[in-house]
Amino acid sequence: MKMKMKLLLFVCGILGATAQVLHEDLHIGGCSDSDGEDMYSLDGEEIWYADFKKKTGVEPQPSFVDHITYPGAYETAVANQGICRSNLKSCRIGMKDLPLERVPPSNVVVYNRDEVELGKLNTLICHVSGFYPAPVNVSWTQNGQPVPGTINVPYPSSDGTFTQISRLPFVPQLGDLYSCSVEHPALTQVQTKIWDVEKTQPGVGPAVFCGLGLVVGLMGVATGTFFLIKGNECS
Repeated sequence: MKMKMKLLLFVCGILGATAQVLHEDLHIGGCSDSDGEDMYSLDGEEIWYADFKKKTGVEPQPSFVDHITYPGAYETAVANQGICRSNLKSCRIGMKDLPLERVPPSNVVVYNRDEVELGKLNTLICHVSGFYPAPVNVSWTQNGQPVPGTINVPYPSSDGTFTQISRLPFVPQLGDLYSCSVEHPALTQVQTKIWDVEKTQPGVGPAVFCGLGLVVGLMGVATGTFFLIKGNECS
């Protein structure tokens, strides 16, 4: 199993929105010899990250919320990569004889972002948490065939471990089977979670109306029988 060694540098600030509500604003910058990461999150939700391959900043925020923008953030992220790689060289020299603690992911969950409608574009999310060090490798399959997904930068939890999220856009079709596989140096084997497109349950409308019709019919029979008995008594 090949994993990239990365130095992750992060700062975390707590901002008070009101006297009763606190929000956590997090910025993470990281690098390796061949890769770089830079992201901002708010209350555990990723709201901006740098795509160094496409040379632009990305806002993975839902369309129904007011987007938070970071003017000049991508240019700053590029400049910080040089500083990060310089620090990485120093850390490798100073920490080369220290044993590396490794903690495997404690939780891997796959779920759909929106309610599933057959034939309508949706997103699968693979949420990996409780691991150290970062990052994890995440891969997706559809019906046994590899499909490309995206993955955000790792962000730290309060216990010192990391969380990472991978997303897979997909169009659900009945019978399709998806898998999310996670690799980490602390795992002895790949950890895989399965998600399938379930058949929708039939509506309850026809059953309700049929049941109601049966009750009304029985009431009619009972009423007719009652009047028949009363008529016989009168005669």
